Amino acid sequence: MAAEVPAGESKPVQRPLIMRYAARSDVGRIRAKNDDSAYVGRHLAVVADGMGGHAGGDVASAATVLDMLHLDKGDYAGDAGTILADEIQTANSLLSELVHINPKLAGMGTTVTALLLAEGKLHFAHIGDSRAYRLRDGEFEQISVDHTFVQRLIDEGRLRPEEAETHPHKNVLMRVLGDVDASPELDLDTLDVKPGERWLLCSDGLNYVAGHVVERTVRETKDLRECVETLVDLTLENGSPDNVTVVMVEIVEETRDDVSTAAVDVVPSLPAAAAPVAAAAPDAREDPDAPEAGERPAAEGQKSATDEQSSTDPHLGEHLSAEVLRQELASRPHELVGAAAAAAESGSIPTIAGRTVARRAATVLTHKAETPASDEDEILERPKPRRWVTLSIAASVLLVLTVGLWLGYAWTQTRYYIGEFDSRVAIYNGVSQRLGPIQLSTLEAVTEIQMDSLPQFSQQRVRQTVPARDLYDAQRIVKNLEGTGTIAPADECLTAPPTSGATTDPSAPPATDPAASPT
Repeated sequence: MAAEVPAGESKPVQRPLIMRYAARSDVGRIRAKNDDSAYVGRHLAVVADGMGGHAGGDVASAATVLDMLHLDKGDYAGDAGTILADEIQTANSLLSELVHINPKLAGMGTTVTALLLAEGKLHFAHIGDSRAYRLRDGEFEQISVDHTFVQRLIDEGRLRPEEAETHPHKNVLMRVLGDVDASPELDLDTLDVKPGERWLLCSDGLNYVAGHVVERTVRETKDLRECVETLVDLTLENGSPDNVTVVMVEIVEETRDDVSTAAVDVVPSLPAAAAPVAAAAPDAREDPDAPEAGERPAAEGQKSATDEQSSTDPHLGEHLSAEVLRQELASRPHELVGAAAAAAESGSIPTIAGRTVARRAATVLTHKAETPASDEDEILERPKPRRWVTLSIAASVLLVLTVGLWLGYAWTQTRYYIGEFDSRVAIYNGVSQRLGPIQLSTLEAVTEIQMDSLPQFSQQRVRQTVPARDLYDAQRIVKNLEGTGTIAPADECLTAPPTSGATTDPSAPPATDPAASPT
């Protein structure tokens, strides 16, 4: 029974809950680039582990994290858990849109593990094999469930946890964001939260640290920054070849200092003309054409990227330019690490634009605008009136043929097949045909598998070329040829198709499960 409040005394005001946080991401010992991204603020924490190798793992994780960072607030008109799930689904469709714009990104994907603290509840969303751990009331447990093939075998009792480390298909992911599934299945939950509990979000690069070491570090290291640094350093000391990203969060009550704390700008080299004001980014999302309050005037003759995009393309909605992105990041305390931080600094990775459910657009910031043509080049000789119709028809036909040929060629570059090169099995990008003198395929990779080491039937199949859906499907076929000498996998478990589409991350390292037992 609640204690009665004496007359004249009011109940103590319960302060809102916020996150204290620290984050770090490292490329690891071997990788050339970081495919991990993470963002953490007072109300949102998200870790994304991109896959796709050179094809765009960093693009997938950075685009997804940058699209979600606007959720970092504590008040929502509707169900915050539903909004979080919808945002992740929207990010998935936008990744497919990026692949449509650039077919070279086909097969890219990313994991997502996110926490949203809103209105006294903690909303959890997860897909892939990044992980979330919670330390509460002295109990340390893994909250997320790995969406991997071996985890499914463990859940079905067909594989012991200790056997998962050496299983040949341990890197097969059953669920990810990307262009493999239009509506991926997310793990969603709304959890009660209390001050003092801690959360660890991490990419699978942390699997190189033993589970009991991770738990002891989270328990005994009180300072969040020190905890993050220790976990990443331990991963590097163990020789992890994979990227590693660690985010630590502690739930606390908001104080007066938190309310008055100014925004923390972690993005270096912000142009003076783009100096942010705390309320600038939200206003920009609502009306791209409206001037931002408090913004410093730009140099004479210059025009911001947002104004240019809005005036030239008003039907696509607002584009999240690099300038607007930096303003939004600088409007609140946060930490942004990994590929997403590189994107915010340079604008060299495609960013996701638009903040309405009905209309969103994607813009590729990689390509610089072409140099404007001079006035002399634009002044063309006016054709004679009697030749105008003929020239227009010829130009239209030429344009249609050019576009048709380009679209056809672009489609062929999304395909892959297995063939022979120098008496070895090789992977080709494209289709095994020619268009006159033009070869519609290029050599992607040559394996160490000798043709004469394969059975006669498999040799014949390879010489006739074996089509693959994408690069990962081609790598799967090569793996089967290397292990069994046949196209189909030997493990009969693979005959059952996954519910939401399987994606293999061939670059993932051998993993050591930090959890003592699966959740």
